[in-house]
Amino acid sequence: MTGPLVEIRKVSHSFGSHKALDDVSLNVESGSYTVLLGPSGSGKTTLLSIIGGFVHPSEGGVVIRGNDFTRMPPARRPTATVFQDYALFPHLSVGNNVGFGLRMRGAPRAKRIGRARDILAMVGLADAFGKMPHQLSGGQRQRVALARALVVEPAVLLLDEPLGALDLKLRRQMQDELKALQKRVGTAFIHVTHDQEEAMALADHCVVMNNGRIEDQGPPERVYSRPASRFSATFMGESTLLSGKVLDLGMDEIRIDTQVGPVSVQAAGEPGFDVSLAIRPEHITLAPQAGSISLGEAKVVDVVFQGSFKRVSAVSIKSPDVSFIAKVRSNQPVAVGDTVELHAVPGDMIILSR
Repeated sequence: MTGPLVEIRKVSHSFGSHKALDDVSLNVESGSYTVLLGPSGSGKTTLLSIIGGFVHPSEGGVVIRGNDFTRMPPARRPTATVFQDYALFPHLSVGNNVGFGLRMRGAPRAKRIGRARDILAMVGLADAFGKMPHQLSGGQRQRVALARALVVEPAVLLLDEPLGALDLKLRRQMQDELKALQKRVGTAFIHVTHDQEEAMALADHCVVMNNGRIEDQGPPERVYSRPASRFSATFMGESTLLSGKVLDLGMDEIRIDTQVGPVSVQAAGEPGFDVSLAIRPEHITLAPQAGSISLGEAKVVDVVFQGSFKRVSAVSIKSPDVSFIAKVRSNQPVAVGDTVELHAVPGDMIILSR
């Protein structure tokens, strides 16, 4: 097969007067781990439901392996879905839950049992074949749901906030297991979440959604370090935003007038254009660094200890409408009420035109 595994072609969808998706196009490659990331109401779950066949789009199409599946029901698609609540059959054993999809496809009993045992071993539940779902922990039930979806060998595995019901420690453990499992089986995963850390931990293709549209997409490192929009910069991690106007151009840099003073950065632009500068918390320091410039003095309004670092919130003294967020060493002395001078390297600043 040539071309993408999944093609979402100009898909729009409305629920009554509410437009959940607005002209969305997206390609998903074979063997990739794609994460749809966005706040509630951004359209990510609707898009996943359209790929799975649970919702038919008002406009546009869904192509999988070069074939149009836009109007096909879920059972006739080369997809399988793992839901947040696992949706296991409580009256069936773990083995029968896992083999259910093969049973619906008419597979003989011996094959169902063999495949179910193999896939349970793959997800670390070789001893759970004869148990009932209520005898398992939340993490174990999640693995059973994964096994049930993978046993039918789908071309695409769809995961609808699969880790949302787990506690923090188990969620992080399952992130590692999901990534390892995806690499082992080679199936393309499309995973919905609103958790930015989860998206960055899992994705090799991150899709940031807002108001039914795709704001940004690409490798998570690029989406985080060089976001394409203001929304992406603030949703995919935290940022301090400085509004500014391009003053003039140099050989390979522009000078921007911001609320905290002029800043020169290497970029292209036109004088008079309104822009924004985004600065990630880890790039703001309380002391000068090589190549850094001063962002002015600020009053510390909050300090949160987070183990390996302190999250510091501070308000600019020159421009009180500017709130800085910095991550500093956990042993660095800083307290609420302190006046500090903040610094950043211009090369670490992100220019946003929208």
